[in-house]
Amino acid sequence: MPACSPTPRANRPDQPARPESVTVPSTPASDPRPRVVVGVGGGIAAYKVGGLVRAFTESGATVTVVPTAAALNFVGAATWEALSGQPVAADVFTDIPQVKHVLTGQRADLVVIAPATADLLARAATGQADDLLTSTLLVTRAPVLMAPAMHTEMWSHPATVANVGTLRSRGVTVLDPAVGRLTGADTGPGRLPEVDHIHSLGSLLLCDPGAIPHDLAGRRVVISAGGTREPLDPVRFLGNRSSGRQGYALALVAAARGAQVTLVSANVALEPPPGVTVVEVGDARELESAMTTHAAGADVVVMAAAVADFRPVRAGETKIKKRAGQGPPAVELVENPDILAGLSRPSPDRARVVVGFAAETGDGDGTPLDYGRDKLARKGCDLLVVNRVDEGRAFEVADNAGVILAADGSPPVEVPFGPKTVLAAAVCAVVARRLAGAAPGREPPK
Repeated sequence: MPACSPTPRANRPDQPARPESVTVPSTPASDPRPRVVVGVGGGIAAYKVGGLVRAFTESGATVTVVPTAAALNFVGAATWEALSGQPVAADVFTDIPQVKHVLTGQRADLVVIAPATADLLARAATGQADDLLTSTLLVTRAPVLMAPAMHTEMWSHPATVANVGTLRSRGVTVLDPAVGRLTGADTGPGRLPEVDHIHSLGSLLLCDPGAIPHDLAGRRVVISAGGTREPLDPVRFLGNRSSGRQGYALALVAAARGAQVTLVSANVALEPPPGVTVVEVGDARELESAMTTHAAGADVVVMAAAVADFRPVRAGETKIKKRAGQGPPAVELVENPDILAGLSRPSPDRARVVVGFAAETGDGDGTPLDYGRDKLARKGCDLLVVNRVDEGRAFEVADNAGVILAADGSPPVEVPFGPKTVLAAAVCAVVARRLAGAAPGREPPK
């Protein structure tokens, strides 16, 4: 599982307590693994969920697959049992002595529904309990993550819109579907989000069950990600090692929290998060233009991209040749625009909250945090996330750590080393509190 430890149900203040008369069998001490229930709805996208089950089992969870009867028409019970290593049931009459339709939900640390069909969303929203999966949803007090998949017309139907709104109001995390090819020749919103995105958000909820509230609903958030490439010639460029993972994690979490997210992506080879608008750029000047355009009037701007400080004065129209007896050509550099400083300047269109990132290393003159505080003062942004990039940290890896500094002198928020979604959730939490004008509340998991 992620580097953080799953929060025990007994310590979750956001979850209602069970009646005292209910006895919950405890997880054996010899098996401390988190328990994940993967509910499978009756849609063609069920075939993709095998990858999700494997992702959870390989990351250390005990996975119980609970398909609906319709789902078994797409993928049989034998497949789910082989992937999870656990018996599979779909009805409430299986394993009566153990009261399976209650026990499954009681023991869960996380329930993930994929695909969440229009029918399943409707039954969950109205509190039906006519099979093992919907009974589990009524019993569980664990976080619930639903990944919809259906035709575009079904997703946009007022009944589905109302059902999704009801579920979100109850604290269920319902993702927006991805946009892409559906069954037949149809294309549009309704595609199952990528398995990696579902797994990442599920793992985040195991770390912190309160990490994905719907507190950014109606907010417009613009995020940059990746690394710019400054062309030397048609073949070569000056660049950096940024993979874009942190910016994409921010977009994933912000969208799951309800934001309308525009992701300005510089040279990133990752699948776009569901419900996010992606604008692709190449070099720093393209990034500046896109960010200036899309950030105008936004609620939040997050500059997570690694921008090249300099670019060649001239980019060759032909490939620079290596010639015998000649040394390497001199490359004259010019400074790139300071995009973060530009976005932070006071103006009628300035975002309400501007967040910068500082990838720092320490030296004899100061620590990464010292350099971060200096950058915060120079740039004029509201928040700055300082993260070390030495010793294999930050770039091209799945985990990160950081300290969130505030220009108004609020206490720093330290986020320990862990999945980049955890840092993303911490940033979103600080931003949401500022947008709401609230005092600092729950800190990220330690």
